[in-house]
Amino acid sequence: SSSKGKQSQTEIIEESKTIKVTRVRGKKYVAARKKYDINKLYSLSEAIELVKKTSLSKFDGKIEAHVLGMDMGNIGEIIFPHLELASKKIVILDDSILAEIKDGKVNFDILIATTVTMPKLLPFAKLLGPRGLMPNPKNGTLTDKPEEALKKLSVAKTMIKSEKKAPVIHQVVGTVSQETKEVIANINELIKVIKPVKIKKLVLCATMGLGIKVVVEK
Repeated sequence: SSSKGKQSQTEIIEESKTIKVTRVRGKKYVAARKKYDINKLYSLSEAIELVKKTSLSKFDGKIEAHVLGMDMGNIGEIIFPHLELASKKIVILDDSILAEIKDGKVNFDILIATTVTMPKLLPFAKLLGPRGLMPNPKNGTLTDKPEEALKKLSVAKTMIKSEKKAPVIHQVVGTVSQETKEVIANINELIKVIKPVKIKKLVLCATMGLGIKVVVEK
């Protein structure tokens, strides 16, 4: 009976393999699949362009990096140069923001001011101070280049982690609509944190898209 049980399990496995192989792919997938060679390793810029061309979603999908490395657990902290934080609302002080503050409304997480506009906030120090929202030069929120500060404070700072039981890392590195040079800068920063010599395989794909293998210079 044990041999019959084994035989039955084998048949189930073979059957499941057959189902996977004969699965019918959609027209979009088939068209996207023809645009690249599944066995080829592409340069970073080529791979990103292919990810954009093979994205199957109607919405602006994310670009994901999937890395097979050598280390497990927390790999290192990273600040992506071109990946914005969705959870933080950062504003530059202007008349409309000032009017909201006068009404006791605080609809932001970070407030940026210039040396010209800063004096207007002094009457509201008791409202903003205890919340840690008063702009100051130490954290870059009091500056004469507010637009630059906004971009700098909007970058995403995160811990790069592997899966719990495997040295595999999954990380969003940009969006399909984003400029290729910005995505390249994000991925290069990721490679630097993980360390090129410890990367066995790097694959890029869109949220709904095909995996493109990337050459990693050691």
